[in-house]
Order: sequence, then structure tokens, then C-alpha cells
Amino acid sequence: MRATVHAWTEDEGAAQARQTFAGTFIGEPDGVWSAPGRVNLIGEHTDYNGGLCLPIALPHRTYVALRRTDDGAARLVSEREPGVWSAELDAVAPGAVQGWGAYPVGVAWALEQAGHRVGGFDAAVASCVPYGSGLSSSAALECAFAVAFADAPGWTGPDAGTDSGRVELVDASIRAENEIAGANTGGMDQAASLRAREGHALLLDCRDGSVRHIPFDLTEAGLELLVIDTKAEHSLVDGQYAQRRATCEAAAETLEVPTLREISPDRLDGALAALPDEESRKRVRHVVTEIERVQQFVALLDAGRVHEVGHLMDASHASLAEDYEVSCAELDVAVTAARSAGALGARMTGGGFGGSAIALIEAGTGEAVSATVEQAFADAGFGAPAFLTATAAGPAH
Repeated sequence: MRATVHAWTEDEGAAQARQTFAGTFIGEPDGVWSAPGRVNLIGEHTDYNGGLCLPIALPHRTYVALRRTDDGAARLVSEREPGVWSAELDAVAPGAVQGWGAYPVGVAWALEQAGHRVGGFDAAVASCVPYGSGLSSSAALECAFAVAFADAPGWTGPDAGTDSGRVELVDASIRAENEIAGANTGGMDQAASLRAREGHALLLDCRDGSVRHIPFDLTEAGLELLVIDTKAEHSLVDGQYAQRRATCEAAAETLEVPTLREISPDRLDGALAALPDEESRKRVRHVVTEIERVQQFVALLDAGRVHEVGHLMDASHASLAEDYEVSCAELDVAVTAARSAGALGARMTGGGFGGSAIALIEAGTGEAVSATVEQAFADAGFGAPAFLTATAAGPAH
């Protein structure tokens, strides 16, 4: 039977979080907050290079039922993790905490570092964002706690009701992931989770943090965005992601620019010639051409020509597979099979080394495309993938 990952309603998610809370803690939470996962339409591995990316927030969310306490400790429980994870907040520091709880307590630590006050808390987590799928389950977890810390009475935090306050929460969530959880990622995932808008794609300029909300209604265009979770689990803390980032930063230093964003397409050949090795040249070529693809994708959306973006998705995947070398056999099979079944375009999405692919398809063809992908996986000897339909949802609240 085909595995389809459905999003919970807000009421269902809140009820799940409250039920998980009641199963561990005595009394009621102060409230329930939630944040979405994300799918990136295009612009992969550009965020930490000062580039452009174009994510949407998913309807799949992580829910947090939280209650403030006075003892300076964090006690966390999740329906997906065994036991209770706990830590003294005063002891949280880079390298000092391990496990899934590092993400939420890292946000509390980062807010404290920024001059805000977050005390102890009990919290329960429930989520329908798939784990290890490249759909930002970690950012959804961080950002759900970020809005809870900002909104809970009795604490001081950024104003989550303003974009400037959400920028502060994005920064805290990035610090949590980079410095406490140890995943040296960029900031796209957290920005999408906290700053997205329903019915819109988020054009994020990672050089200055500015955003533009671009209408993205595939239903009106007679299209759908199919997400294929390959079940090839990826991890952003295993060194491969950090290695790509370090290579890009070293290349920028060699080229004497702050980030690779400063290398325009007309300067690419000269930049590549100045680099000392083929690996650096391949990484830089991907980043520069991927930023250009984001600009072309956005121009087509602005012109109401969403049916024409497929070739950009295809080119993005080829660049990620060949120049950035972050694809894998499962992702390549998913993309090829989706195209063979009529997808207008398909590509891996997220950090890579596993995770998910996306396919832009005609409305009503999801079953046929999914069946083709499923058969291709079986023929290749892979486990069965899972599927979900992505729509542009709202931000954390």
C-alpha cells in the first residue's frame, strides 16, 4: 500500500501535543505552539553562500505544548523519542548537550545570549513533519519552541507578531542548530518556518536577510507539487554538509569576495580559472548557476508562467548531482521516474545525501506518477518511498 504522509489539522496537532504532555507531566501546559517544515522549490546550498533561495512552508507542522517552570531545568518529551530528555539550562553551551533536546534548549540559550529571558520549562512535542526526509524537521522543532519562548507570558523575547521580531527568532534558531546541535547549516529552513506566508513562496536573500513573498497557487494553474520521501535518511551532522560549506568559504577567500554571491555569471569563467582544484571549481559553479536559476524561476512566476519552470528544476538537480555531489541513487531514481511519468520538472530538495525529491506535475496525475516512482524503487531494490502533496502554508505561531 502506498505510503502517504498527511498533514494534521491544527486541532489534531494541538490535541496530540496536549495528550503527549498529559502522559508525562502533571497539570496543563500554558499553551500549544507550532511551526512548519519546508520544501525548497529551488536554490539549494546557496543560503550559506549569501545567495537566493525559494522555499515554501509545508502544511506539515511540529506542535509544542509547553509550561513554564521556576527550577531552571528543561524537561522534554516527544512521541517520537523514548523517555524524558532533560538538562539544566545554565549548563547549556556549545558541545555540552547531546540528543534531540539540543535543538529546543539551544534556542533558549541563544535567546538568553541575545539578552532575553527564558526560564525553565516542561514541554511535549508532536509532529507530522517526516524525520530525516530533508523537509526541515529540525527547523520546525526549533521554530515551534522559538515562538513559544517569545509568546509565553512571564518571559521576555522578540515580538513574534512583527517581521523584525521573527528575524531575531530566526537568528536564535540558526545559532541553536549551528552552535548547540552542531549542524553547520545556513538559515533558509528557519526563515521559511518563521517568515513564510500562506499561498506564497518566500524569496529569501541570504546576503541581507530581506524577503519577498511571491504568489504561488499551483491549484489555480492546474498543477501540483509532489514530494517523494525516498526514505534514504540523511543527516546534516555527519560532516558532509560542513565539508561543502568549508569548501565554498575557502573558495570565497581565494577569490577575495565576502561570499560566492559576489561572483556573477559573467565572472564565473574567470573565477573558476583562479581556483586551485577541480572540487572547488565544481562547488562554485553550482552555487553561481543555482543563484541564477532562482532568479529565472522567480521571473517566470512573476510573469504567470509557472508551467515553464520545469527545466530549471531539472538543471538544478543535475548541478546538485554532478557539481555539488549531494544526490544519491534513490534521489536520482525518484527524479528520473517522475519525469518519465510526465512531471514537468523534478529535483532533489534539501541538503541532500538522501531525503526528498519534488516533482511539478499536472493536477490529478499524482497517483500515476507515484506508482511509477514506486515501481522504479522496487526495480532498483530500494525500500518503498512515501509521498505527500506540498501546498504553500503559513508560518510558525
